Amino acid sequence: MTDLPVTPTPQPHPSLSGSLWMLVAGLNFALMGVFVKWGAQDFSASELVFYRSLFGMLFLLIMARQPLRAYASVHWLRHLGRSLSGLISLWLYFLALAHLPLATAVTLNYTSPLFLAAILRFTQPHDSRPGLLGLLGLGFGGVILLLQPHLTPQQWGYAGIGLLSGMSAGFSYAQIRSMARLGEPDWRVVFYFTTLSTVVTGLALPFQPAHAWSLHSLGILAGLGLFATLGQLTMTRAYRTGITLVVANLAYGTIVFSTLLGMVVFTERPALTTWLGIGVVILAGVGSSLWRSSLPARSLPAVATASGDSPPPPRPPE
Repeated sequence: MTDLPVTPTPQPHPSLSGSLWMLVAGLNFALMGVFVKWGAQDFSASELVFYRSLFGMLFLLIMARQPLRAYASVHWLRHLGRSLSGLISLWLYFLALAHLPLATAVTLNYTSPLFLAAILRFTQPHDSRPGLLGLLGLGFGGVILLLQPHLTPQQWGYAGIGLLSGMSAGFSYAQIRSMARLGEPDWRVVFYFTTLSTVVTGLALPFQPAHAWSLHSLGILAGLGLFATLGQLTMTRAYRTGITLVVANLAYGTIVFSTLLGMVVFTERPALTTWLGIGVVILAGVGSSLWRSSLPARSLPAVATASGDSPPPPRPPE
């Protein structure tokens, strides 16, 4: 009896697989934002950053599996600067999430690619491409549409904080780029960031108001850590299996998911100008990513998140 040929199980196309993983990552990061808003009712932004960073540090220690000497770096001053800017970005982001509509806070944080493009435009004018200034103007015009007219007077300060979180992330990406050119591995860059964030915010914990712990609050912190970690996992898988430029631009799916979750969970009703602003910011961000992808490989940042929860810029092709 002749054995019948075995039909191999079809595997997803690499680009399709990476795209799907990035969409899953976007959903995880949007859910993380939901838990941040819930947690802000009982915990300060510093406490939320502490638990978010603690989970990230422990996860990285487990996954990296590096000998102790591998964690040492001669570029520790650069790590310190990058980690501080990343911590500031993450803290400001969580503060904005606590006081702004979910979609608004997330979109403001996702202006980081625009700030990065602006930084590269003025620090590397020889690598400039036509149309970049128009893209930057378009993106920040989208921010104006996003903020008008639905924010209350009390929310305008937090809108500025959300925009500062995007700017801080842009500076952090620029520092990541410089360390990549020095040969620093991505995992060590992220490890220094999560460790410093955990230590700094941990030192601030004794000065925070005392909270009555409950199963509800523990569940919120566990959900925050879970979805942040799942977001990192699925984002890493997306970049490993997909086309870099496609995956990077699909990271803006987090904004879409956040908008929908804000409507369902928090009964937020974005105005038409808000939808237009979100669309314009995404369009400008995608355009700036295409601009960066046209730069020589030496000019591109490494893949590592600035705040841990916003889209990394495209990396050089491997």
